[in-house]
Amino acid sequence: MTNHTVAVIGAGIVGCLVAREVMSRSPDSSVVVFDRDGIGTGASRRSAGLHFPRGATERVRRMTAYSHDFYADLASKHPALPIHSLGMTVVATQTAAQLDEVYLDRAALTPTDTVPGDLVRLPHGARVWRGDGCHYADVPAVAQAVARELRPHVTFREGVRVTAVEDAGAEVLIRLSTGKTCTAAHVVLAPGPWLADPAWRDLVAPLQARVKKVVAIHIDQEPRRDDGVVVFQDEDAFLLPLRHSRHWLFSYTHQEWDVDPDAVSDGLDASVLDAAMPLLHRYSPALAERVAGGRVFCDAYSADREPQVRALDQAGRVIFAGAANGSGYRLAPAIAAEAVGLLQLDGQTTQPPKEMSPA
Repeated sequence: MTNHTVAVIGAGIVGCLVAREVMSRSPDSSVVVFDRDGIGTGASRRSAGLHFPRGATERVRRMTAYSHDFYADLASKHPALPIHSLGMTVVATQTAAQLDEVYLDRAALTPTDTVPGDLVRLPHGARVWRGDGCHYADVPAVAQAVARELRPHVTFREGVRVTAVEDAGAEVLIRLSTGKTCTAAHVVLAPGPWLADPAWRDLVAPLQARVKKVVAIHIDQEPRRDDGVVVFQDEDAFLLPLRHSRHWLFSYTHQEWDVDPDAVSDGLDASVLDAAMPLLHRYSPALAERVAGGRVFCDAYSADREPQVRALDQAGRVIFAGAANGSGYRLAPAIAAEAVGLLQLDGQTTQPPKEMSPA
């Protein structure tokens, strides 16, 4: 009997959208999703959930546009989902022409004189643009909503760790922490920052991806209804008003590499604050005085700063989907579409994904 099972390893936002994409293209497939913890509890749980319309390369801009349309459609049809639109201000020393090479047309960047509100001051030489096309989301809640809709058709094995992924000839053998095994015609590996897990460490090694610490500072000041995200383009940092949780988040690029995701979430330390606070003081001394905590985790980064979606074996049965460089939520729909596009699924169609029921 032909094996029609697709196994997805990792139940973050990428893994859940991969499962959804498989079912939309090949409804007769059997799909099982494994996660050593729970749905949306890894890197997705710590994600800022910011989507903005930019990309450093042509491929990332295409992926951003695809994901933008996906989330806009999802939020329009299901307003109960925790996806919140917001305005955008870009602070940069680049010219308009240079920003146009990075931001999508739908960002509609328009020069302005000041940052809205009184929280951000402009350093000498900085320019300001207003833009559109942003939202932020409660990422684990979105992942759980997707999984909830899929459960009648997809098996979720939470708390079950994959201990080995092995070539079994015409299929893939998956060994589990329960002592049992299963086989699948295809495996999509969406491990987030857990690249070094012994079950697939050797498979992903040729990707040459690395794991970098990701830090965001929590600021104890309630945003106003009309506050939007402020993007500091030069520094690849942003101030995000988390209106649903009534505080601000300051995300900046922290340069600490080759960290262990099982050891990195120990909270803020002096080195993190020493790196973050000068930048925050530069742009917003008022908010810097109200730092209340933060979140520390990590993500997988590729050598070329583009997501990695590719086969890990010669037969094309094991597909890697990740190394999204801190943009896993923003690019997840496009990553899922690319990954499932590499699978040879019986009855695969090009129809759009089935509509989710209201959350």
